[in-house]
Amino acid sequence: MAQGEDQKVICFFNSCKAWGGGEKWHFEMAQRLLAEGMQVIMCAAPDTRLAQRARAAGIPLYEFRIGNLSFLNPFLKARLSRFFKRMDVTHIVLNLPADLKAAGIAARSAEVPDIVYRRGSAIPISNTWLNRYLFKKVVDRVLANSEETRRTILQENGNFIDPDRIKVIYNGIELERFDAEETEHYERVGHAVILGNLGRLEEQKNQLFLLDVAEILRERGYNFSLKIGGDGRLREMLEREINKRNLQEHVHLTGFVDDVKSFMNHIDIFLLSSLWEGFGYVLVEAQACKKPIVAFDISSNPEVVSHKKNGLLVPVNDKEAFADAVMQLIDDEKARELMGRNGRQRTQRMFDIKQTTKNLIEFFQPGF
Repeated sequence: MAQGEDQKVICFFNSCKAWGGGEKWHFEMAQRLLAEGMQVIMCAAPDTRLAQRARAAGIPLYEFRIGNLSFLNPFLKARLSRFFKRMDVTHIVLNLPADLKAAGIAARSAEVPDIVYRRGSAIPISNTWLNRYLFKKVVDRVLANSEETRRTILQENGNFIDPDRIKVIYNGIELERFDAEETEHYERVGHAVILGNLGRLEEQKNQLFLLDVAEILRERGYNFSLKIGGDGRLREMLEREINKRNLQEHVHLTGFVDDVKSFMNHIDIFLLSSLWEGFGYVLVEAQACKKPIVAFDISSNPEVVSHKKNGLLVPVNDKEAFADAVMQLIDDEKARELMGRNGRQRTQRMFDIKQTTKNLIEFFQPGF
């Protein structure tokens, strides 16, 4: 695959088996750069949603299985190194810490000129000898999806990560395509206000907290329905809790949601109970559908939600304050509509994927 000296070959390397915000970003950015005429390849784990979507979209796909200890496998690293050389990779964008350890070290061995670690989690990176080696000897640059993620990268690692090597590029939503998508029509039953939450059923997403909020709303006599979309390890526990608290009439687990727009259009208020977010993709999707938001005033949430403008931010895990914010919006339909319009305008201004694509193309320009 010999290329001219000025030809870039950008490899998006993401071995995550689940589908989430990071996988969505890798897929969409690979697709967008390919449409811009750039040479792009995708490396993903076999039989994953990312691999399936890349293949369906015509993105050149290569499959690798990577585990947390794969960096100890010299045969795999040699195979990866030969692959990067054969493909003339000039830029590699790595997703998981496991990808960084295995494919990152292999890319350095293959003399890939630009090794980029994309960080999408607002969780501090441990100051270990291995991380010090990786960020001093392997990683050339870091992409962060929010200022909060950038802050947590530096929180414990100021001595071995130069802040100038970290670039923040917000995730984007493809508004034109999103707006053009047909949505499923749901018949509303009764006059209940519909609350929605969307995300993996995991500890980070903190959906158990929403059951506490639902109990408060029920106790105060509110007519509401809470739709929790997503799947994950906590599904059975949440089902048990819903039954134990007799919340079956109010709280419904919908399972994995592929049609996000239809889900958002069906609800009145979007609730995010996550304990942290590198970047709240789902917040932007809610804003694109003109939905007001209630979330915690932590992590990257304030970068997406402007308090009292397009949503309400409350102290983390304060169920009374969260319930009060939800009730405030339930009681004030005009405020919901105004915040929804403001959120849509904010998304158009700050989170359109066209701007994200432009920023990423510039990121790959020499000397940027």
